[in-house]
Amino acid sequence: MPDLANQRRLAAALLKVGEGRVWMDPASQEDLADAVTRQDIRGAIKARVIRAKRIRGVSRARARAYAEEKLRGRHSGAGSRRGSPRARLSKKERWMRRIRAQRDLLRELREGRKIPVKVYREFYRRAKGGMFRSRAHLVINLKLAGHLPEGAPK
Repeated sequence: MPDLANQRRLAAALLKVGEGRVWMDPASQEDLADAVTRQDIRGAIKARVIRAKRIRGVSRARARAYAEEKLRGRHSGAGSRRGSPRARLSKKERWMRRIRAQRDLLRELREGRKIPVKVYREFYRRAKGGMFRSRAHLVINLKLAGHLPEGAPK
């Protein structure tokens, strides 16, 4: 097996790629050993005996699979978290999610005639004042005040 290091170097220069991307036809190695000038190498490139391999990129398949799992709520446990809860979700964002859920529930109850408008207004104002930790907490308070029966929504 002839040493084709010089031919590889010349081919890399002509193809404008690294030496690792130069492919030489194994069946034509004897002929390539005789190719010593740049002109000879150009001829071999034209004859497709020497070619540049395609660039091999980094596969994104694993990254896509991981991203898909993240969308489904995986990989978000305590061991995967970087940054404080405030850094991950701002105070305002947390408030908006909480108040919208509470207001949606109150609207639902009012439109379904489960609570009168007067109770709706009272609890709407309480919610705005930050009295309830969550939707469930709001329901508990409505039940305690006697405005909702025990089998009402959570």
